[in-house]
Amino acid sequence: MDSIINKLREKAKKNPKRIVFPEAGDDRVVEATKYIEKEGIAYPLLLTHDNLEPERQEEFANIFYERKRAKGVSFEEARELMENPLYYASMMARYGYADGFVAGAKFTTSAVLRTAINSLEIDRSIGLISSCFIMAVPNCTYGERGVFVYADCGVIPYPTSEQLANIAISCARFTSDVLEVVPRVALLSFSTKGSAEGRWVDKIRDAVEIANSKNSGFSIDGELQADSALVPEVAKIKLGESDVAGRANVLIFPNLDAGNICYKLTQRLANARAVGPIVLGTIQPCSDLSRGCNIEDIIDCTAVTVIRAQRREAREAETEKQENRVI
Repeated sequence: MDSIINKLREKAKKNPKRIVFPEAGDDRVVEATKYIEKEGIAYPLLLTHDNLEPERQEEFANIFYERKRAKGVSFEEARELMENPLYYASMMARYGYADGFVAGAKFTTSAVLRTAINSLEIDRSIGLISSCFIMAVPNCTYGERGVFVYADCGVIPYPTSEQLANIAISCARFTSDVLEVVPRVALLSFSTKGSAEGRWVDKIRDAVEIANSKNSGFSIDGELQADSALVPEVAKIKLGESDVAGRANVLIFPNLDAGNICYKLTQRLANARAVGPIVLGTIQPCSDLSRGCNIEDIIDCTAVTVIRAQRREAREAETEKQENRVI
């Protein structure tokens, strides 16, 4: 379990990024950022109501107003939002003053997500915001030697088949980018390949079909019960050959109830390390935190946010290189 956490932190250290923390009044955040700076995991930027720059607030308010006035947002409302360190942090990330932000020690998940949706760029290839957790389970042989990605555990209460398909692809990309392992994605159900019937099962089957029709290049399978997804012997009995069944390391839950309950049960009953919630679907990376987080949680979420910023930078550099070749 510690090896994956150490790997994330070491990877972040290779090219640390500017990460904003809009909760400088929280002692856990302050202590975490001291460690982050000392160890070279990131360049932390701590925000309070007192250190927001008036000129930049005005700049952000004007930009936000121009983007949102068609939806009825007034300049006064935009200016008021920029008094909030959370919105200010997200605008810093959006417009290049920082490489990402980490929040949620004090702000609620709904506040963090609302800010991300309103301020950051949405990845149009995915088209929705969701979330995931990295789960590291000690003394576990399943998944990637006890490491899994769970989704969606924090955003979409009752996803449609199309949304489930996009969550699966988004998580597969995340797993490949951040954990550097081959994602094997299982869409979970109370049914394994027709062992039960009904609209809930149909929704999962449709999601798998949609995901695979997008030619993402990832192995995505379902509908699978949890034991069929994780245990090779069970998978062999229930459905035979599959690139995913019995070997899944990315678990996609049918709804938010299932995802949230399962991640918390895994965390508490299996003494697992839960890193997240990590917000997926935005161009600029950000991580939400549980308000019950500890210092280690903040450090780990920061490392993940840095790695995602590294990957974004690498992709943009590659795109620019290809465009220059064409010219």
